[in-house]
Amino acid sequence: MCTAATYKTKDFYFGRTLDYEFSYGDEVTITPRNYPFHFKEKGSKETHYALIGMAYITENYPLYYDAVNEKGLAMAGLNFVGNAHYNDKMEDKDNIAQFEFIPWILSQCTTVKEARALVEQINLLNVPFSDKLPLAQLHWIISDKEESITVESVQEGIKIYDNPVGVLTNNPPFDIQMFALNNYMGLSAKSPEVSFAKGLNLNKYSRGMGAMGLPGDLSSQSRFIRVAFTKMNSISGDGEKESVSQFFHILNSVDQQRGCCELDDGKYEITLYTSCCNTDKGVYYYTTYNNHQITAIDMHKENLDGDKLIHYPLITDEQINMQN
Repeated sequence: MCTAATYKTKDFYFGRTLDYEFSYGDEVTITPRNYPFHFKEKGSKETHYALIGMAYITENYPLYYDAVNEKGLAMAGLNFVGNAHYNDKMEDKDNIAQFEFIPWILSQCTTVKEARALVEQINLLNVPFSDKLPLAQLHWIISDKEESITVESVQEGIKIYDNPVGVLTNNPPFDIQMFALNNYMGLSAKSPEVSFAKGLNLNKYSRGMGAMGLPGDLSSQSRFIRVAFTKMNSISGDGEKESVSQFFHILNSVDQQRGCCELDDGKYEITLYTSCCNTDKGVYYYTTYNNHQITAIDMHKENLDGDKLIHYPLITDEQINMQN
């Protein structure tokens, strides 16, 4: 299970948590402009926009979980198990394999508006990357500094939703996630006014009571509500350190601790990594479950005109700054 979010101060930030019981060996991966993307049904793109994001690299191919291109367009795929549906090849559509979707969009689009136009012509193929990697059931958030959309490939076809909160989790489908916000319209960052009934002497005995009823469990619907509330009410300075710090605080509101989400096989889902990318500057920040120190990688410090993947293994051991 995962959570993605956006945040805007002076710059625009995009990131996500990846919650799972094991890691494939994720790395912060930069795809330079001249790395050739070979699409199963759409030929090759020998040149394209450069990308940075988190990926599992296999057979010299970056399987991106989330990425941002050099123009500031961001995209992430999140589990959508039981609802995602992919199809056989369609002659009147752009046939793109599910694992090619992020490269297909980010390699050639600069805005959500451009991405939407491509998505309207797309058919996501029910083709896995290999026999060793199952076909992931996903839906996606695509964002720039002006707007976000959610894309779902379901039994009825491709659905594109405006995403005014800039947040996405997993199930249920996005329109149901958004509708659930209606149940929490009374929440507030301010102290509540007494409206229970006339004649009762009710006391505000604690700070934060305006948010009473905000769900605290780890289900995807509850995480959507909690991050939407946290993000939409977040305030920070517009400097880089303040903005990045606040973004991690937003996503830390749905951090999954080992032991709290037990799976059927006795394993536990945890937040493997949390990311935050400054899409304006191309700087990708991350933390991991065992390393809370923020690590940063700047795509513009690399040769973006190259033709080979650049990748950095995650620093997973806790980094502690001893002050004395």
